[in-house]
Amino acid sequence: MKVKLKIKRFNPEKERGSFIQEYEVDVSPDDRLLDALVHVKQYIDGSLVFRKSCAHGICGSDAMRINGKERLACKTLVQDVAEIEGTVVEIEPLSHFTVQRDLAVDQAGFFENYKTVKPFLINDEPVKEKERIQSPEDRKKFDDATNCILCSSCYSACPILDNKTDFLGPAALTQAARFNDDSRDRGFKDRLPVLDSENGVWSCENHFECTKACPRNIKITKLINQTKRRIEEDKD
Repeated sequence: MKVKLKIKRFNPEKERGSFIQEYEVDVSPDDRLLDALVHVKQYIDGSLVFRKSCAHGICGSDAMRINGKERLACKTLVQDVAEIEGTVVEIEPLSHFTVQRDLAVDQAGFFENYKTVKPFLINDEPVKEKERIQSPEDRKKFDDATNCILCSSCYSACPILDNKTDFLGPAALTQAARFNDDSRDRGFKDRLPVLDSENGVWSCENHFECTKACPRNIKITKLINQTKRRIEEDKD
């Protein structure tokens, strides 16, 4: 079947701003949208820019907005977005980022926010055995958050960032929850100043758009609310 890819493009080396370019491609319903983009890149227009790596939904590098929704191109089948011949599929870069070129965005600020929550195990206590032992029950408490691949889809989907650009964003708060909920971690107090701030968890208004956009089905809003409760309990 033939579909039209309507791609929002931008080249900073040229004077004009962003523009829309259409490409007609012949695809199978069970092809991935990433396959269609690669076909355009290899056989139609080599100047098209987008990111990809593993192509299996693990690296998160090919996150983009497809028909107005944040998706991974490698996990989106043509039949998910085009049911009939001649369907137009709209593709644009993620929101809330500076576009570097076409579908590639600058994620430097996103990862700076990620670093501020200290996304690593903090524990200076002596290790009594060869490792810090943890029960399967305790491991399950933060299992959901470990699925994050930092694709930044949640960041793009978050409506708070439309007006509050200093908000840490869902991904950073998810990573904070991952370690705060780890029974081996002792870093909650170290992360508290950033989390319990104007741009931390209290900016979240429970729109659930981050949770809907997550390609790994992480309950992001739930994790943020759990952090809110822990902060409140810590103050009591």
